[in-house]
Amino acid sequence: MEDGQLLLTLLILIPSLANITSFNIKALKNSTMISSTISLLLSILLLIEKGSLLPIVGLFYVTSFTVFFILMINSIYLLSSVYSLEYIEDKDVNGLLNSKTYYVLLNFFVSSMLFTVSVNNFGFMWIGVELTTITSALLITTEYSEVSLEATWRYIIIVSAGVTIALFSIILIYYQYHTLTVSTLLSLHQPSKLIELAVGLALIGFGTKVGVFPMYTWLPDAHSEAPSPVSALFSGVLLPSVLYVLYRVYQLDPLANLYLAFSVLSILTASVILTYQWNIKRLFAYSTIENMNLALIGLTIGQPAGALILLLSHAFGKASAFYSSGVLVKVLKEKRIDEFKGVNRLKLASSSLLLASLAVTGTPPFGTFVGEFLILRTLLERGLILPLIVLLIAIPLEFISINYHVNKVIFSGGEKGAVREPPIMSSISLISSIISLVIGVFYLLTVM
Repeated sequence: MEDGQLLLTLLILIPSLANITSFNIKALKNSTMISSTISLLLSILLLIEKGSLLPIVGLFYVTSFTVFFILMINSIYLLSSVYSLEYIEDKDVNGLLNSKTYYVLLNFFVSSMLFTVSVNNFGFMWIGVELTTITSALLITTEYSEVSLEATWRYIIIVSAGVTIALFSIILIYYQYHTLTVSTLLSLHQPSKLIELAVGLALIGFGTKVGVFPMYTWLPDAHSEAPSPVSALFSGVLLPSVLYVLYRVYQLDPLANLYLAFSVLSILTASVILTYQWNIKRLFAYSTIENMNLALIGLTIGQPAGALILLLSHAFGKASAFYSSGVLVKVLKEKRIDEFKGVNRLKLASSSLLLASLAVTGTPPFGTFVGEFLILRTLLERGLILPLIVLLIAIPLEFISINYHVNKVIFSGGEKGAVREPPIMSSISLISSIISLVIGVFYLLTVM
């Protein structure tokens, strides 16, 4: 086996191999820490050696574009694993899961995402997307409640319906070309009416999991009820992983106008809904819809660099938003924005929440700002004035809504006295938000 294929095989297997120690919770936690660290180091090695290793073509299809998705997945995997050490306590896990099952599913979930973005076959990509649903659905119920059960049920039903539609898209591709090998199909460039239909169905099918209008209704429910480290994985890397699959199908016969119209509509509706959110985690869930569809626009109009910078920075910024929200919910036992009191006593968590809020709303010089700027500039250069105007209305609306609510939470006043912050959780929140800032500053220093 070639070096690149071997490296990819290890990357996919290592998170699942951590589950060998599932007979003992302490050993399982340790093996999860080790596997997430090794996975990230291998991802960085793949990025450094991409000149000699890429493209990897065979069982896997990995280009320079794919490497950033692998890096994103493993980065948030490590951060969520460390965060879980303090967040997931046995007394907080009941109902359908125990803490062992939580870590086992977490590791399988990461393997399924890595498989999805790496495999060189549209059929196996579809299976990978299904596996991410199977491995992640139960994780939503970790903090057992009737609401979390309902959110899980909605997640399974709506996403399964979408992925079933995506299956028809895959069948049409095979019917047309008699192969599903991604690298082969991307080199053919033989558009047809049948492939147009397949690409359109993929927008509905895979778009359901990406957060495209109107099938995104599962997303705020699942993200708000899942434990914070899982919400971080959902928003930060699960949706981008499925977006990657959608983009690969889109490349077979780009239906730019259709994809652009649905993405803009998704952003507009999410921005309006954001104005009256009352739950802090639902607030960030709707923000994810906006960011994913902005990235889809970037890929649709031929601005992949802007989309990648946006996705990479969003992964850390949104993870930080959910991590810091998790600290608030755990310490203050509250999710309603109007009910938070004395949040500024949590120095690290409130700082990271403020930074995360600025990051996910595209404030300069965060990486999300760079990505948004490149995408909007490309819209202008290509004369796509109507979608540009809609976005110039929706993006400021989203910016004002999120930052207004977050400032309301942080500077709520009311309670006095010191509060003990969970040190690991708060530190991970702050580190994640700072990485999002570093990405933007690094890019600006590099290009200026």
